[in-house]
Amino acid sequence: MLGGSISGGRTNVRVVVVGDRATGKSSLITAAATETFPEEVPPVLPPTRLPADLYPDNVPVTIIDTSSSLESRGKVAEELKRADAVVLTYACDQPATLNRLTTFWLYEFRRLEIRVPVIVVGCKLDKRDEDHHMNLEQVMAPIMQQFREIETCIECSAANLVQVPEVFYYAQKAVLHPTAPLFDHETQALKPRCVRALKRIFILCDHDMDDALNDEELNEFQIKCFNAPLQPAEIVGVKRVVQEKLPQGVSDLGLTITGFLFLHALFIEKGRLETTWTVLRKFGYNDEIKLKDDFLTIPFKKAPDQSLELTSEAVEFLKGVFSTFDTDKDGVLRNSELDDLFSTAPESPWGETPYKDAVERTPLGGLSLSAFLSEWALMTLLEPAQSLANLIYIGYNCGATSALRLTRKRLVDIKKQLTDRNVYQGFVFGPKGSGKSALLKSLLGRPFSENYAATTDEHYAVNVVDRLGGTKKTLVLREIPEDEVKMLLSNKESLASCDVAVFVYDSSDEYSLKRASELLMTVTRRGEVTGVMVPCLFVAAKDDLDSYPMAIKDSAKICQSFGIDAPIHISVKERDLNSVFNRIITAAEHPHLSVPETEVGRSQKQYRHLVNRSLMFTSVVAAVAVVGLAAYRSYAARKNTSS
Repeated sequence: MLGGSISGGRTNVRVVVVGDRATGKSSLITAAATETFPEEVPPVLPPTRLPADLYPDNVPVTIIDTSSSLESRGKVAEELKRADAVVLTYACDQPATLNRLTTFWLYEFRRLEIRVPVIVVGCKLDKRDEDHHMNLEQVMAPIMQQFREIETCIECSAANLVQVPEVFYYAQKAVLHPTAPLFDHETQALKPRCVRALKRIFILCDHDMDDALNDEELNEFQIKCFNAPLQPAEIVGVKRVVQEKLPQGVSDLGLTITGFLFLHALFIEKGRLETTWTVLRKFGYNDEIKLKDDFLTIPFKKAPDQSLELTSEAVEFLKGVFSTFDTDKDGVLRNSELDDLFSTAPESPWGETPYKDAVERTPLGGLSLSAFLSEWALMTLLEPAQSLANLIYIGYNCGATSALRLTRKRLVDIKKQLTDRNVYQGFVFGPKGSGKSALLKSLLGRPFSENYAATTDEHYAVNVVDRLGGTKKTLVLREIPEDEVKMLLSNKESLASCDVAVFVYDSSDEYSLKRASELLMTVTRRGEVTGVMVPCLFVAAKDDLDSYPMAIKDSAKICQSFGIDAPIHISVKERDLNSVFNRIITAAEHPHLSVPETEVGRSQKQYRHLVNRSLMFTSVVAAVAVVGLAAYRSYAARKNTSS
């Protein structure tokens, strides 16, 4: 693998030079810019620019000189925080300045939270006493072990123009082709995210899918990344190098994934990071070794009351992926099979909230096809760009328009009195202890538990629900803790993503019903104010407990006052769910029904109707007057003519 490099889209690299007084900072900068040694230099140089064509990456370098005086500490700190890389100097003829690297400067960078590459530079090499010869590698090795931010060390002489350009070449290279994302110096191995990206690239280049890159595939890879073919002798040479060091790196069919990874580790160990970075960037990766944003552009302008769903094409692709990685064909993806499936993604996307506990799992933690597709549906609903990225990571080869579909606006659905969505999101409200969490767990088929823990954070449950006629819809339930309702509703568009609001109360507790009705009032009124009205359902949980005497009458009265259906009575403990999930979806499918109204809302609605009728009446009267005036003028004209 030969060739140049690409810089990751940067148009400039800003290097800040710091160090103790009289260590040669300004002389180093001047020598780099003019290729001459200055006899006299000012205390601090103005910003100095090295032209783009000075180094192979064709990216200019801006060098910032700094003062070593105590009164300039604040300005130095400001410059360090704006740096892409830092050149830290010591004087080869002043051992005390070398000690200051570890007693002051490197700790100061950490205190200031400077997280950029550091190039340690020994200046005035020409002035070092020959009797005090120093082995740079021996001296710096323990320092670099302690301070991993040090990218490299070099000694130079501005007076003799020795290794001066190299200083800023290494600084630029550390920014454009950083080591940290690729290689772990402690383990002397490629980092996991780098391995995952290179594995994906290998699979994309293995066109015949025989787990090896043959000579033709290697050549195509070389042309794509470096715009130049490999000669037959070069291909033989590459494979020979791998085979000598790692026999399993080459098979009869070509270079294996083991050999491919070994080659990149070898490039990095030899300081040729630009080779690996060029490969990664040609395949769309950024400096964090994730796909760049322009690879994940979603060409839909989404209104707040619209959502994105997977297309049938993407769903079929996922079904194929599920089948491929279900190696034991038991209809379940075990954790090891899931890890294998996502081994070409930066990490498994479902290891953290909100996805970690959002779907039904087998006793051993595996996912059925239904649960697998439910995770994808949730990720597409909440983070469509992330969903698209992971589709691409696992091999989906088409664009966003073939993977994602934009649903209709809910306002259009209301007018049509029907929706075309396949995924519905329900917000679950209710007071503490009402049974919200139990409702979500029952959607996932989990057994009832007597252990109660108050919900403090939002969480999700998602599953596929079988509908009458054999169709399937995906239901996402989002539990809203009681204490979070006010914050949620402070955003005027917060209800726009809600297809149906579910209000859960403990049917044995009078206060719980009262509090649920207050929440219903709050949400309804907020909807009336913002114009975002959603269907609402009342759910009477814990139906296995004895209800208080007036419970049924009180709840019916509340529902009647808001103009919504009577409560749905359920008992999660006894698994008597009364088709609650189907009824939630039915309400979502008909967004013009089950929409509550407050007395204030009804009054405002009647007032608007009266105003509209008055305006209509006024318009009709005005029209009649205009017609009458026109008729009179016509009559008068005829009369004048006859006279």
